[in-house]
Amino acid sequence: MSEKFGVAVLGYGGMGGWHVRQLKTMEEIQLCGVYDIDPQRNAAAERAGVCAYPSEAALLADPQVRLVTIAIPNDQHKDAAIRAMRAGKNVVCEKPVALSSDEVVEMVKASKANKVIFTVHQNRRWDEDYLTIRKIYEEGRLGKVFKIESRVHGSRGIPSDWRNQKAYGGGMVLDWGVHLLDQMLMMIKEPVVSVYADLDNVTNQEVDDGFKAIIHFAPKVAGDPPLSCQVEVGTSNFINLPRWYMLGENGSAVIEDWDLNGKIVMVSDWEKRDAVPVVTAAGLTKTMAPRTKDTIQEYPLPEVHSDVRDFYRNLIEASEGKAEQLVKHREILRSMRLMEAILRSAETGEAVHWII
Repeated sequence: MSEKFGVAVLGYGGMGGWHVRQLKTMEEIQLCGVYDIDPQRNAAAERAGVCAYPSEAALLADPQVRLVTIAIPNDQHKDAAIRAMRAGKNVVCEKPVALSSDEVVEMVKASKANKVIFTVHQNRRWDEDYLTIRKIYEEGRLGKVFKIESRVHGSRGIPSDWRNQKAYGGGMVLDWGVHLLDQMLMMIKEPVVSVYADLDNVTNQEVDDGFKAIIHFAPKVAGDPPLSCQVEVGTSNFINLPRWYMLGENGSAVIEDWDLNGKIVMVSDWEKRDAVPVVTAAGLTKTMAPRTKDTIQEYPLPEVHSDVRDFYRNLIEASEGKAEQLVKHREILRSMRLMEAILRSAETGEAVHWII
């Protein structure tokens, strides 16, 4: 057991159970056990063959535990993380990491003071739809990209748990926005210039059950227009729009869903610009007439594969000083401040202008 990296999970609900299942598949990790304040969840862990500690204190006192994964309600993240770090444990915290950037700063300070790792489980950096669109962007296949849309849609409304209560850090900005914004910030390296946002309250009035944010990034080249990115979450959508939609000067890319249905369409002949007007119900248009087939070429999406367990593998190396942690403090804080700007824009009805 001493040759393996000991991990314990605080909280054995939906995400706590997910972490347990992932950790049990990793030969380099020893799953030491879990603790949940609900005795029924501890009993469920025992039935699944997982040790359940009698208390959080017992979990933190176990010398074999080198890392604690925190998967409890959002409003409890900060205090639990700081307790674990003061006990000398490295910490992974589920998202959203905290309820404010001030809380994040406290957690980072505790990490540095106790000389332990503190990071956030931004698991959707390993989503293959994201890695695919990022590959297209970074390879410059579409030429100069001027617009990116990222969205997730559901039709069941906001879940009836902590997600619909403000005190627990509910709302879709903090629940799903944290993923989509982190992905966008990791893909686009330029500073954020401004953000304008609008929140939905279709099924819940206490917190947002959807939102749309328009984020402008500084251009890569001075004089170019800012890159416009739309990030959208909806929970009352019975017809889903594409997961990703990217527009460049030489073509467009679309990823419809997590199953990676999609395509790339690029111009093949810039000289042939003329088009036959199309007739609509009340007139005709040449501007919106489709390109002829001999001037465009369709391509399949590139294949990108990933293993989300690399998140934990990186933390083992980081704890031994062999690698830098993948989800860094400055990235965690930047995402939280962008979410705060989105909420502030929605409250004031005005764009928030800044550079981060």
